[in-house]
Amino acid sequence: MKRKIVLSSGNKHKINEIKDILKNMPFEVVSKDDLGYENFDVVEDGKTLEENAFKKAQELRKLVNEIVIADDTGLFVDALNGEPGVYSARYAGENVSYSDNNKLLLKNLQNVAMENRTAYFKTVIAVILENGEKIIAEGKCSGKIAFESKGENGFGYDPLFIVDEINKTFAELSESDKNKISHRAKALLSLKKKLEDI
Repeated sequence: MKRKIVLSSGNKHKINEIKDILKNMPFEVVSKDDLGYENFDVVEDGKTLEENAFKKAQELRKLVNEIVIADDTGLFVDALNGEPGVYSARYAGENVSYSDNNKLLLKNLQNVAMENRTAYFKTVIAVILENGEKIIAEGKCSGKIAFESKGENGFGYDPLFIVDEINKTFAELSESDKNKISHRAKALLSLKKKLEDI
């Protein structure tokens, strides 16, 4: 009997990425939706990504007696004092589209030169094991914010985020290439090592 890992996310992109990176491990990875908790939602009112990730994990843990994983990701733009940060998903308001968030980001950076458009993505993953033990893993990816959207893949801010080491946006990469270098990939690889230890 494989141990189950339940993801707090309903985001298909995210679920596939996590399943892909953890695929050779002795765990069955399922999402909250797979278990009938489509309406499970948590108000992300933490001041940090860590607070939000652990809050989501703890709430899900009340519903299931398996290993739970929750994550939170933010885009931190230096010229905007770290905005959108923890508010990345709702930068332009509640229930907005990725496009709305991207438009606001470009507007707020309209007079900023390329060399000052530095930014990084950070993902924090919170895990609670069956015995209640907590694990945290994180990953970062540095880059710059483009002047316009480039690429058709990915989601969120991917068309605007130019990755430092390859000089392309995340949206210009295939899913498998993105999964090798992204902030979430780095956090998951760090998590994978910690899970191997247990």
